Amino acid sequence: MPSPRALRRTNPITIALAALLTVGFLFFIFSSASDPAPPPPPTTKERLGSKDAASNPLSPPSLPFRKTSVLKQDGTQAPPPVVHYQMTNLTASADPVGNRETVLILTPMTRFYQGYWDNLLKLSYPHELISLGFITPKTREGNAATAALQEQINKVQSGSKGKRFASVTILRQDTEIPLQSQDEAERHKMENQKMRRAAMSKARNSLLFTTLGPTTSWVLWLDADIVETPASLIQDLAAHDKPVIVPNCFQRYYNDEKKAMDVRPYDFNSWIDSQTAQILAAKMDNDDILLEGYRELPTYRTLMAYMADSNQDLHAEVQLDGVGGTALLVKADVHRDGAMFPPFSFYHLIETEGFAKMASRLGWKSWGLPNYFVYHFNE
Repeated sequence: MPSPRALRRTNPITIALAALLTVGFLFFIFSSASDPAPPPPPTTKERLGSKDAASNPLSPPSLPFRKTSVLKQDGTQAPPPVVHYQMTNLTASADPVGNRETVLILTPMTRFYQGYWDNLLKLSYPHELISLGFITPKTREGNAATAALQEQINKVQSGSKGKRFASVTILRQDTEIPLQSQDEAERHKMENQKMRRAAMSKARNSLLFTTLGPTTSWVLWLDADIVETPASLIQDLAAHDKPVIVPNCFQRYYNDEKKAMDVRPYDFNSWIDSQTAQILAAKMDNDDILLEGYRELPTYRTLMAYMADSNQDLHAEVQLDGVGGTALLVKADVHRDGAMFPPFSFYHLIETEGFAKMASRLGWKSWGLPNYFVYHFNE
């Protein structure tokens, strides 16, 4: 015969379970209320200096490069930390050293020039605020350049702490190289320009998009064959507080007529546009590009290369419509806004000249220093 309902309700097992649940619930409530408040999230500076920071400080410190991860007590992998960056506090000012602004120096490299590396080490900008990025092609020459570069990097990064750079990134280019020979004469043939500069644009964009970090204030594009600059190059260019600024690139050579060393203009990609060039562009097909410095295609633009006057102010400024990339300082926000190096015809311009046009369309103007010189290697 079944037990009465009243007896089932007062079953000792039921009473014990109810009491246990009540005690557990009360313990959970009171222990949670007594727990201290969680600490505030670490600042960018604290996170970058902690053991949780990424191996590469150019990336958000979420441990993307580490081989091992922290494990929880149950043996499962702990999630990466959440990092907060106050991008509104990031500055790119006329006093980059005083404001401790980080600089990213980017160099596409096909050949390694010792003069380039020696000059890089002489830069007086604090090295702990400089990160380096390189991209080299997967060719025999590119392999040799990578090996030579890694050897020099190992020496510096294992040497005196004051001379070490904040980080170094080397990428290997995964796009085809249109020219097998990198000799100066072959590189500058007019018929090779569109495919060569399109490949250069892709390399620059890959390098930029991979290495630009949330703490980067300035990006200095420095070609691998620039072997002489003032030691204060970064400070001098940044002092003008321009979004895009380029010095004048010359080349030292032996003048047979003078029987002495001399200098001559090298980079003709920094210019002020002309009506003639605009008329030429208007008659071109959409995929055609205008090139500068070739007799076959006279544009009659005003070239900064021929505006140099050694008796004038070293820091005289001129606004430009096109820029070269041999030594080009850019506020990182210009790139963050979307200005990149078009590997296609962009208003009939390509690569660095196309970059200046794209930056202009985004509201950023380009400037040049006709009397401030950097020097290109002479083959």
